[in-house]
Amino acid sequence: MSIFRVILSIIFPPLAVIDKGCGSVLIVLILTLCGWIPGVIAALIILNNPNR
Repeated sequence: MSIFRVILSIIFPPLAVIDKGCGSVLIVLILTLCGWIPGVIAALIILNNPNR
Protein backbone atom coordinates (compact mmCIF):
# COMPACT_ATOMS: atom_id res chain seq x y z
CA MET A 1 0.00 0.00 0.00
CA SER A 2 1.67 3.20 -1.16
CA ILE A 3 1.46 6.57 0.52
CA PHE A 4 -0.32 7.94 -2.55
CA ARG A 5 -3.11 5.39 -2.13
CA VAL A 6 -3.46 6.21 1.57
CA ILE A 7 -3.77 9.93 0.84
CA LEU A 8 -6.19 9.24 -1.98
CA SER A 9 -8.31 7.01 0.26
CA ILE A 10 -8.54 9.82 2.81
CA ILE A 11 -9.48 12.46 0.23
CA PHE A 12 -11.81 10.41 -2.00
CA PRO A 13 -12.11 6.74 -0.95
CA PRO A 14 -13.87 5.28 -4.06
CA LEU A 15 -11.09 6.51 -6.34
CA ALA A 16 -8.45 4.74 -4.24
CA VAL A 17 -10.03 1.30 -4.77
CA ILE A 18 -10.89 1.72 -8.46
CA ASP A 19 -8.58 -1.10 -9.56
CA LYS A 20 -9.93 -3.57 -6.98
CA GLY A 21 -13.13 -4.24 -8.89
CA CYS A 22 -16.62 -2.87 -9.32
CA GLY A 23 -17.95 -4.41 -6.11
CA SER A 24 -15.31 -2.78 -3.96
CA VAL A 25 -15.86 0.61 -5.58
CA LEU A 26 -19.62 0.31 -5.10
CA ILE A 27 -19.32 -0.68 -1.43
CA VAL A 28 -16.90 2.13 -0.68
CA LEU A 29 -19.05 4.62 -2.59
CA ILE A 30 -22.17 3.69 -0.62
CA LEU A 31 -20.29 3.87 2.67
CA THR A 32 -18.80 7.23 1.69
CA LEU A 33 -22.25 8.58 0.90
CA CYS A 34 -23.53 7.37 4.29
CA GLY A 35 -20.62 9.00 6.03
CA TRP A 36 -17.09 9.94 5.12
CA ILE A 37 -15.38 8.00 7.94
CA PRO A 38 -16.91 4.58 7.07
CA GLY A 39 -15.84 5.04 3.46
CA VAL A 40 -12.26 5.83 4.47
CA ILE A 41 -12.11 2.84 6.82
CA ALA A 42 -13.49 0.49 4.16
CA ALA A 43 -11.06 1.80 1.56
CA LEU A 44 -8.09 1.33 3.89
CA ILE A 45 -9.21 -2.21 4.75
CA ILE A 46 -9.62 -3.11 1.07
CA LEU A 47 -6.23 -1.64 0.19
CA ASN A 48 -4.54 -3.42 3.09
CA ASN A 49 -5.89 -6.85 2.10
CA PRO A 50 -2.95 -8.82 0.66
CA ASN A 51 -5.17 -11.45 -1.01
CA ARG A 52 -6.66 -9.06 -3.58
